[in-house]
Amino acid sequence: MDTEPTTSNKKNEKCNTNNPRLIAESGGRCMSTQAMQSLYNFRQNNLLCDAILRLEDGGVFPIHRAILSACSAYFRTLFTTTLHSREKTDILLPGVTSPMMNLLLEYAYLRSVDVNHENVCELLITADYLGIVGVLDLCCEYLRESLTPENCIGVMRFARQHFCKKLENDAYRFTIGHFVEVSQRSEEILQLSIDELKPLVGTDELNVKSEQTVWELVLKWINYDPEPRKYYIVDLMRNIRLGLLDTQFFLENVKDHPYVVGNDACRPIIIETLKFLYDLEMITQKDGEVPTPEIARPRVPHEILFAIGGWSGGSPTNYIETYDTRADRWIPIEETDPTGPRAYHGLAVVGFDIYVIGGFDGVDYFNSCRCFNAVTKVWREVAPMNVRRCYVSVAVLNDLVYAMGGYDGYHRQKTAERYNYKTNQWSLIASMNVQRSDASATALNDKIYITGGFDGHDCMNTAEVYDPSINQWTMITAMRSRRSGVSCISYHGCVYVIGGFNGISRMCSGEKYKPSTNSWSHIPDMYNPRSNFAIEVIDDMIFAIGGFNGVTTTYQVECYDEKTNEWYEATDMNICRSALSACVIMGLPNVYDYIHKHRERLMEEKRQKLLAHEVRRGQHQLQDQQQPRHASQLNQIIPTPPPLPR
Repeated sequence: MDTEPTTSNKKNEKCNTNNPRLIAESGGRCMSTQAMQSLYNFRQNNLLCDAILRLEDGGVFPIHRAILSACSAYFRTLFTTTLHSREKTDILLPGVTSPMMNLLLEYAYLRSVDVNHENVCELLITADYLGIVGVLDLCCEYLRESLTPENCIGVMRFARQHFCKKLENDAYRFTIGHFVEVSQRSEEILQLSIDELKPLVGTDELNVKSEQTVWELVLKWINYDPEPRKYYIVDLMRNIRLGLLDTQFFLENVKDHPYVVGNDACRPIIIETLKFLYDLEMITQKDGEVPTPEIARPRVPHEILFAIGGWSGGSPTNYIETYDTRADRWIPIEETDPTGPRAYHGLAVVGFDIYVIGGFDGVDYFNSCRCFNAVTKVWREVAPMNVRRCYVSVAVLNDLVYAMGGYDGYHRQKTAERYNYKTNQWSLIASMNVQRSDASATALNDKIYITGGFDGHDCMNTAEVYDPSINQWTMITAMRSRRSGVSCISYHGCVYVIGGFNGISRMCSGEKYKPSTNSWSHIPDMYNPRSNFAIEVIDDMIFAIGGFNGVTTTYQVECYDEKTNEWYEATDMNICRSALSACVIMGLPNVYDYIHKHRERLMEEKRQKLLAHEVRRGQHQLQDQQQPRHASQLNQIIPTPPPLPR
């Protein structure tokens, strides 16, 4: 089992570090360093010791029984039980080596222990055997912090063998959360038994964008030892969502695979999948409700995209919806901000907290900031910024929130500030080189990049970068296009800048900046022009969400995949809105609160949507045959656009 360390495993100090006489102990209690060091020196010199431990490898350790009894259930029972006819003072301790005993005694006396990848497994086993819970917890924490795709399966099995339930669960969560990397890089997963592999690939919470990943892992597992394992293809296929595979991939790679063709028990599964794929084509011709079969029920996403606030129907909104990438559905969320709506604000995520920063409610320009905890679902006020900022640009770097530029109702801002959630305090940093409102910012390579915007006179094509280590902004090569109401995001080592307003029209073009060459290059156009839209990366794709297309606000969403260098249409939001903001949270413990609740009804929902679309298409065909509307009539049906920067 590979347990290469990723972090140092020194205990977190919970005591007052200004007092040199205190040393951290498990649970945050404190003890005198001087007293414990004296006792440790006594033990090393065999002074005032009242027992001896003898090990099978010849090691002899004088000890103080009270000290060991205080941290070990084993020694507490050994030294305090009344079942012995006389006190135990000379003990033969089987199954423990001298190096481990030295480490455990150091912990018993000094509450410090050096856990590393070479000793962690033996140390955990020995601490478990002797009931030294503090060391056991430290070993589990070390293994937890050292989890990688290569070792997580081994850590999970090791934890199960030694009844470390929390570590086992954490390793399991890591495995399903990083399943793509695990399936590609882990040798340990190939050594799982069929009874271990089946529930792993069958769980709803397996984090896979495509079921092709699961199919390829199953084949890899069988090919590791094909003769006895190829008969398990039936059991494993029942745990793959075959109905979610690309139809062409299923026909070419699954249906006629030798393992499948050579096993008659696979036929019903193949027939069920083909029937589903055929029904998908004929779904609108079905009578009655169409259920979603097990083979096509989407798994649970590990990332949740939140879209919050914005401008809709001529006024600001506090509407919140989340995007379930696996079900491809937007879900309305009830827990809106009770203080009211805001638009042209920024969002920042630190842990499970979503910070809503600045903005505008149609009357007031905000310096206030609100915080929504996605686990507790509680809203709270946090410290206000030093400056009112509507059209603010926000980015997060090393858990610090940066707010830059914006409009205070009178002036475009060039100032910038930084929020530390630990102190609940904003502090001003170096100002940008130019005034910017309606710009967009992102973090990349430990720096903050801000692009485009409006300076009060012109839409801008300039961009600059902030280095927090020297508190300095530096201009970079200008973009190819002027862009206000733009969105930018870091993606695959570059800064992607998309859409916006160039002073004449809304844009569908995009470009990306490569820091190593200080140069911009073109990317494919979006399907829809838009400004003041939200942008996020989820499922390794860039999502462009909502916005203003030059005529109206939109609910349309599209996504860009660099692997194919193409944009794709995604499911529309529930309401039209621009000036919204979005963020992504990973690993929510209450993820089920934010995903589509009725996954068994997805097929029926799709059928109803297609039927409604056919009805609308028929209505539009009738309208096209009628006299075109007069311009004055068109003005009545086109929503008023949101306010533009003044």
